[in-house]
Amino acid sequence: MKQFIAFILLICLFLTGCVAGEANRYYLKEKLPAKKINEVEVLKEKPARPYIVIADFQASQASFKHLQKRASEIGADAVIVTCTGGSYSTSEIWAEKDRYSNTCTGFIGTAIKYKTE
Repeated sequence: MKQFIAFILLICLFLTGCVAGEANRYYLKEKLPAKKINEVEVLKEKPARPYIVIADFQASQASFKHLQKRASEIGADAVIVTCTGGSYSTSEIWAEKDRYSNTCTGFIGTAIKYKTE
């Protein structure tokens, strides 16, 4: 019986998706219409164009695509993605120069709307 319960719990874990933790904060009073996911730009730094921040997302074990999808659901023009955390090698002294320096275990996404003035 204990094995059956453990099996059911394991199945439930896999069915919940691959995003381990997520937090969202929406800043506008009004709701914007959703956009298609391919209409939302994914940026690694803030754009030169004027914009307003409409939301922030934080997700562990997610992907750029996940944050882009969240931004599209709230009508953002783009999402600025920042890497948080990452893997590291215990055998290498300088973490920023090791073989895992390009890995991320979490992301912060800032959803923006371009100003039309």
